[in-house]
Amino acid sequence: MKFRDGMWLTNEEFTVQYAEEIYTVTPREDGKAISLLCPTRKIFSRGDTLNLATLSVDIEAQFDGVISLEVTHFSGQRRLGPDFDLFPDGRPDCNGSIDKGPKSTTISSGSLSATVSSDQHTFDIKFHAKDGSKTLTSLLNRSIGLAYTPALKSPKHVEDLSNIKHYVFTQTELSVGESIHGLGERFGAWNKIGQNVEVWNEDGGTSSEQAYKNVSFWLSSRGYGVFIDTPDKIDLEIGSERCGRLQTAVESQRLKWYIIYGPTPKEVLTKYSILTGKPGKVPAWSYGLWLSTSFTTSYDEKTVTHFVETMKSSKIPVEVFHFDCFWQRAFHWTDFVWDPEFFPDPGGQILRMKSSGLANHISVWTNPYVGQASPVFQFAAEKGYLLKKPNGDVWQWDLWQTGMGIVDFTNPEACSWFVSCLEKLMDMGVDSIKTDFGERIPTKKVAWHDKTVDPNRMHNYYAFIYNKLVYETLQKRYGKNEAVLFARTACAGTQRFPLQWGGDCESTPAALGESLRGGLSLGLASFASWSCDIGGFEGKPPPWIYKRWVAFGLLCTHSRLHGSNSYRVPWLVDDSSTEPENCTDVLRFWVQLKRRLMPYLYSQAMESIANGWPTSVRAVALEFPDDPTAWFVDRQFMIGSSILAAPVFEEDGTSEFYLPPGAWYSFWDGVKFEGGRWQKKKYGFYKTPLFVREGTVLVIGQAEGEGGFAYDWLNEKKVEGGNGEVRLYGVKEGDKAVLVDAKGQEKGALEFGADGELKGLDLLGGDWKVGKFE
Repeated sequence: MKFRDGMWLTNEEFTVQYAEEIYTVTPREDGKAISLLCPTRKIFSRGDTLNLATLSVDIEAQFDGVISLEVTHFSGQRRLGPDFDLFPDGRPDCNGSIDKGPKSTTISSGSLSATVSSDQHTFDIKFHAKDGSKTLTSLLNRSIGLAYTPALKSPKHVEDLSNIKHYVFTQTELSVGESIHGLGERFGAWNKIGQNVEVWNEDGGTSSEQAYKNVSFWLSSRGYGVFIDTPDKIDLEIGSERCGRLQTAVESQRLKWYIIYGPTPKEVLTKYSILTGKPGKVPAWSYGLWLSTSFTTSYDEKTVTHFVETMKSSKIPVEVFHFDCFWQRAFHWTDFVWDPEFFPDPGGQILRMKSSGLANHISVWTNPYVGQASPVFQFAAEKGYLLKKPNGDVWQWDLWQTGMGIVDFTNPEACSWFVSCLEKLMDMGVDSIKTDFGERIPTKKVAWHDKTVDPNRMHNYYAFIYNKLVYETLQKRYGKNEAVLFARTACAGTQRFPLQWGGDCESTPAALGESLRGGLSLGLASFASWSCDIGGFEGKPPPWIYKRWVAFGLLCTHSRLHGSNSYRVPWLVDDSSTEPENCTDVLRFWVQLKRRLMPYLYSQAMESIANGWPTSVRAVALEFPDDPTAWFVDRQFMIGSSILAAPVFEEDGTSEFYLPPGAWYSFWDGVKFEGGRWQKKKYGFYKTPLFVREGTVLVIGQAEGEGGFAYDWLNEKKVEGGNGEVRLYGVKEGDKAVLVDAKGQEKGALEFGADGELKGLDLLGGDWKVGKFE
């Protein structure tokens, strides 16, 4: 949303007024906040104080390294909900202070300060490290303001704002070379400089500027981030209206955001996760292979049984089998009733699958809508469980399901009913829920059960209450750390309810790249777990794309085979090929490799969850923030802190990737590479660029065995062929690997000592090999 027409003119569609100076600075009594009165013209005489707007700017110390700024025009506007659930684990102590001098007033919160200039007739607020070592960003001349559209012909027009939109905006300075990242799961260029971004959940697939998961938080390459504290629609011009500024605008009388100083990007994410919530812990079994029926494919118990039996005979263990939409009758979604024609005995079928070892867990698809063809629609409508219009009608449309209504989760009785439906599924043996949809939530002419909420703010926030309800229902049944979703929509805070997947992508190399960029961006909002549709959702992938996506998908925290109108079992992709590197053999290889990596991967996951970091896929810049190139690579990722991986996008196996400064070792053969440069190599389907960072103690477990992906990799029981191996990559004294068990409990560490020996091997039961790479 551009309020200006170039540098000199105002956009003719708007009336824009800027805070032209800071007239007064008033400290709060507790010494942790200041309030600025900012008129929209420079005040040279008493007469200048009449017939003009003022903006109040409240700056408050929140906790170490975090300061909030709130801009208000008309303070009489009601504060309608919903609001983000901030500090869910408790608010840290705040060490705030105010230092008022002759030339400026500085408010500090631990390591972060904001300094307000006292120069007459100026507007100047700088955010900087308290020790003066670094300026992060500033609010300078004409960087805070309000706007009306359509443009006002007279000040009297604001008597009635029913046909006039009112915006508040800020413009923070962008430094030369600064890059901006995040804002949810966005599939375009990872660096957002030059983009207009709307924070507004949409069901738009992975090939557009729309996003399923909009998160109002962005991260700067300069070691700070900004969280915009509203679930309402946010419009961002990121160096795209003024090249040197990032503009944030909301249609409201208020705009509040938090600036978060690291100084490292990982520290920024940790503080962001304190503010909005730590990512939820997911069970080890969920890291195994998820196999789906796919979307519009025709399937019944016989089809499902054939799939899982063939996977088992192919020695590809299915950890979770997923029943997508058509476990229910057509036109009835979602009424939680199994289609009796295709699934006459769902509880028995699930029991048979589990008892025969064909799948260890079961997932089913749901969404928060009810089609009117189902008798459940009439029941829910009569009970008041569905979103209504102001006149009392049920809000309905035909987009997706015919005549569908939307479950009103602001109604406690509707929540209880929805939970009871989920509980019946769990009684049958369902372990996980795919919480699909939740993006297309209407804002016009709707009336929620809770009259204190603003429909515009409910649009994005619906994702939070929907996924929270389902997640907590699973926790109640299976335990706090045993719950896992497969969710498509999200907003700030939804990282607390894992996990999320990347939505509808095509079966192309471009879509593989889009999916990776989406995962990289979402990880910068403290989403520790993430997945995508292996092989792509739309279309039927050529075998080479499928196999390259298998390699990528099995290196993500979670891995699911899922498509739209074609199956994703490997033998149907390449017509049961028996040629070398066929789809079945390649899938088996990568599933086994991921199982071997579980001691490392799960340990990294526990660290990531505790700190609010992405596990995999993790942006390279989080590990190498001082490397300028790392802020621009979006075709590769880190798996935890020590392994770098890259998908292969070319049919001939060629891959270009960047190794940051330092020594790196090929995972495949231990060959050493010097970083700080690009590499170009060819890879077969059993390999992809996979490099281990110097100083890594890597614990690798079994490729096969009992216990699925939740096997006890620290078990004392000896296994034929060995329990695993410990690889030492260019280690020095003090390098170590933290050991966690399959429940995520820390059991100690392996540490390389000054004597050249590895300490702590007694923590590993059984027979382990130790290999060293120099």
